Amino acid sequence: MKKLIFIISTLVLFFIAQSVSAQKNNKDIVDVAVSVDDFSTLVTALKAADLVGALKGNGPFTVFAPTNDAFGKIDSKTLTSLLEPANKKALTAILTYHVISGKLAAGDVVNALKKGKGKTVVTTLNGAKLEVIQKDGKIWLKDQNGKYSQIVKTDVMAKNGVIHVISDVVMPK
Repeated sequence: MKKLIFIISTLVLFFIAQSVSAQKNNKDIVDVAVSVDDFSTLVTALKAADLVGALKGNGPFTVFAPTNDAFGKIDSKTLTSLLEPANKKALTAILTYHVISGKLAAGDVVNALKKGKGKTVVTTLNGAKLEVIQKDGKIWLKDQNGKYSQIVKTDVMAKNGVIHVISDVVMPK
C-alpha cells in the first residue's frame, strides 16, 4: 500500500511540475531561481559564492534547491557569516553540495531507487556523496552528517537542467 501511495504521489508531483516547467522551460537554472520569491536566500548565496555564472552554463545540472524556510532553519549568525566574502570557500562547498552534474528528473530518481531497493547515492559538484532514499512514502536526501531533507517539489525544468525543491539545507562534512 505504501508503495502505491508513493507511486501515485510521485506521478501527481510529476504532472504538477510539468505545468510549472512548461512556463519556465526557456530560462536557465539561475533565471528560474530568481523568478521564484521563495528562492531569494538561495539567489543571494549563489551571488555571494560567485556561482551564478557556473549555473547559467550549459550544464545540464540537477539542483536540490533549499527554500527560504530551509535557510531559515540555519542559525542567523551562521548564515550571515557564510555570506561574508571571507567565507566564500565554505559557502561554495555547501552550495555545490546541492548540485549534481547531469539532469536527474523525478522519474530517473524513482528508477534509481527501485534498482537500489530504496536507496541510491549521487556525487555532488563538490565531490562529496549525497544519499537519496525512499522513506515513509517520500523521497529524502541524507547528507554526510546524517541529517535529512525532504524533496518537496520535483522537476522544475530549466533549459540547462532541473531543480528539485528541498525542505532543509544539506551539509557536507
